[in-house]
Amino acid sequence: MSHAEDILRLSLTEISEAIGAGTLSSTEVTTAFLARIEQVQPRYRPFALVMQPEALQSAHDADARRQRGERRSALDGVPISIKESLDVRGTAATLGLPSRLQHRADNDAVIVSVLREAGAVFLGKTNVSQALLYVEARNPIYGETTNPHDARRTPGGSSGGEGAAIACGASPAGIGTDIGGSIRVPAHFSGVCGLKPTNDRWSNLGSQGAMPGQEGVRGQTGPMGRTVADLALLMAVASSEQQSLLDPRVPPLPLLPHTAIDVSRLRIGFFLDDGIVRPSAAVQRAVLRAASVLRAAGATVVVYSPILVEEAIFTYLALLSADGGRTLQGKLDGADVDAALSVLWNMLKVPDAARTLAGHAAMRLGERQMGQLMLALGEKRVDGLWVLVKRAREIAAQVHEQWRQQRLDAVICPPHATPALPLGASRDFTLGGALSMRFNLLNFPAGVVPVTSVHRDEEARPSPHGRLEKVAARVDVDSAGLPVGVQVVARPWREDVVLAVMAAIEAGVHQDEGRPTICL
Repeated sequence: MSHAEDILRLSLTEISEAIGAGTLSSTEVTTAFLARIEQVQPRYRPFALVMQPEALQSAHDADARRQRGERRSALDGVPISIKESLDVRGTAATLGLPSRLQHRADNDAVIVSVLREAGAVFLGKTNVSQALLYVEARNPIYGETTNPHDARRTPGGSSGGEGAAIACGASPAGIGTDIGGSIRVPAHFSGVCGLKPTNDRWSNLGSQGAMPGQEGVRGQTGPMGRTVADLALLMAVASSEQQSLLDPRVPPLPLLPHTAIDVSRLRIGFFLDDGIVRPSAAVQRAVLRAASVLRAAGATVVVYSPILVEEAIFTYLALLSADGGRTLQGKLDGADVDAALSVLWNMLKVPDAARTLAGHAAMRLGERQMGQLMLALGEKRVDGLWVLVKRAREIAAQVHEQWRQQRLDAVICPPHATPALPLGASRDFTLGGALSMRFNLLNFPAGVVPVTSVHRDEEARPSPHGRLEKVAARVDVDSAGLPVGVQVVARPWREDVVLAVMAAIEAGVHQDEGRPTICL
């Protein structure tokens, strides 16, 4: 094994420690990752933009500071990557939309600014789904990112390039965004860790989206990495206190150290199926394995039955489509609509009366979820939008009260109904991601930690019924070896609990299955 390959296998935390101790320089680490990007970019296409000259200069500057004893933070000189939709001054944030090709950011996003001040080295910007609206990483500008575990599959989306970059050893960690699982699903599909914080725990200023001003359900920046410690390191360096100085929406609320939490004192619920799409056998097994690990760690683990599941999901979809797709239509500007968007796009173009009739017809034919999806989509009057926002807040309050009554500190569950989808399969499977979407509506912090991989005997789904389960059954075919993660959720502002539970799961499963390996 070469020295460069040894570097690529290190986690963000290990790289930080090595640079701090002087056993590795920022320049040699950054050079190793840039060489890896050059090697894997033609095959997996994780990056939309590689910032080689800037990265090498930043690494050189960091090495000079360390030699003077002026290291700025634990991330000084440490290379990371950034999702394409985040503003980095002088670069484009296109969201995969040709109409934004001429965009150039005048300033860094707040999260980028804070990390730059901390001395982080930016390797480049990673690929996204067009308009950030589906669980793949493909668009007409930067092409398609494939999954390093199986290039016939997607690494997820919309932060799929970030997940793929980490999984294939082209980046140790990075920053994504999440409005409906866009961090958590790529973490699950790609076999890495990811965290969606509570809204405004991190700043979203300079995080570009396809629907600016839409605040019924908000996107949220968050960290991705190889280990839970990597997420905690990013959260600690890019603290809420620092970000609050640049963004008035961020409360200067300290993040309590997750290592101070005694998991044996926690009461943790779990569920395997939310009733939208029955999860794959491997996905359910991963949750049961995580529950077993947490029991062994002393936690009280109980069965949890989520409430208001369908109403939450279809309220979420109704809020996102409240403008009838007009904002997105303006941004597409005559450009091709990706196939993954075409089903929803075509539904939005159907007149309300016709879509309502089609929705009721689908429900009569036994396709309840598809019918409800049709009924949820479409343009709303302002008073109708306000009703939806009010109901969304009521649902969140009711779920929070349920947790209080059941004395739950956290819940573990699947992050997606299946392992990684075949390329192009997301167009027929929006509701496969409902398991993540609900926590965006509820505004509960949620993370994903890798637990296992699909076994050969889990590729066949017995007796699939309904259109969505039949799609899921096709996904399961030939899925052996794909990574499987578990989602961990806690009450708002308790990212420390999410990280503590994730760390306990990580430690327990790695005793049996070993540390997840990157695809070198």
